[in-house]
Amino acid sequence: MSITKTKRNAWAWVPSLYFAEGLPYIIVMTVSVIMYKRLGISNAEIGLYTSWLYLPWVIKPLWSPVVDLFKTKRLWVFVMQLIIGAGLAGVAFTINVPNFFQYTLAFFWLMAFSSATHDIAADGFYMLGLPEHEQAFFVGIRSTFYRFAMLTGQGLLVILAGYFENIFTVEFAWSITFSILAGMFVLFFVYHKFILPYPETDKAVGRNENESVFLQFFTTFVLFFKKKKIMVAILFLLLYRLGEGQLAKMAAPFLLDKTEAGGLALSTSEVGLLYGTIGLIALIIGGILGGIAASKNGLKYWIWWMLAAINLPNIVYVFMSYTQPSSFVLISSMIAIEQFGYGFGFTAYMLYMIHISEGNHKTAHYAIATGFMALSMMLPGMISGYVQESVGYQHFFIWVLISTLPIFIITKFIDIDPEFGKKKKS
Repeated sequence: MSITKTKRNAWAWVPSLYFAEGLPYIIVMTVSVIMYKRLGISNAEIGLYTSWLYLPWVIKPLWSPVVDLFKTKRLWVFVMQLIIGAGLAGVAFTINVPNFFQYTLAFFWLMAFSSATHDIAADGFYMLGLPEHEQAFFVGIRSTFYRFAMLTGQGLLVILAGYFENIFTVEFAWSITFSILAGMFVLFFVYHKFILPYPETDKAVGRNENESVFLQFFTTFVLFFKKKKIMVAILFLLLYRLGEGQLAKMAAPFLLDKTEAGGLALSTSEVGLLYGTIGLIALIIGGILGGIAASKNGLKYWIWWMLAAINLPNIVYVFMSYTQPSSFVLISSMIAIEQFGYGFGFTAYMLYMIHISEGNHKTAHYAIATGFMALSMMLPGMISGYVQESVGYQHFFIWVLISTLPIFIITKFIDIDPEFGKKKKS
């Protein structure tokens, strides 16, 4: 095999690979909520059924060995991209049919499982396709293009759907939008099939006669639950975003709902602009500053400040639900405050997952932690719509604030090395 195939310029595939990784996640988790709201689905159903779509990311660590055991990471990557494209096309073609909710949900499930599998394969391929020094260099590039996928998904595509809504019916507008997305993933499939390198180490894991791969995996899984104070750590992972998990599902419906229903009556394009551009920029700035702060003083020093940052700004939704402002500038400012706080506060959560994963099985244990991270959004999101419809937006957002109290109690009992997270002095 030639050197041009075993190794290619990373700029040719790393940015596009991580753009393709981030896009289906944001479509399944965020764009689906906005689409269903515009198509007249109730908040209760939106909260319940779209939260279930987190499940593939919750249980992702359980089937990650399968990606190692069969075929190559390269093959898994572009095949999953083709299946994601098929799922997007399925959504586009079934939006206008009777029982569209059931059909489109089925295709979102297909996309969710394919996307979670794509994550496993892409992250593994990244480590195989690049030497260690290039892995370190491109980690910021992959993160940037993953965030660019978020901007495209919850920003530009939602704005585009809103533009089409002004020309066609709501159903046809979203059908066009998902058709465009399906075409994008067919292009990703073709591009990566030819551009991705063929690393010599990208092979299916052979079966060891003396040790079962699955037995080794489950042993690693058990060791995670034997860590010191692991139940406190799990409670921390599950409760850190208890308020945010409910807010995330109902924020877009609140912004889209009519004023007589307690919402702000924004257009689809305005919501895309709010969350996909203004909110995302604030989120990124908050995350960058959080990383800088943590590297200077360590996680233990910042944990309480970051805990407050991710939870207390939710009060802006209480303010907006009671005042129902019509000023887009004011609403944008409120969303920016909340998203900045989330970006800054989420830094502590990511660092804590790394902290509890330290040891001989860091990669596997971090994957298990990410499963609890997904579960922490799935469970509260499932009930969010029912709570909101029962008490209205005003009381719902007050309830979200009350939901943040348990994590302030749990945080008192977690153990953090005072030096963890600090930048080492040379």
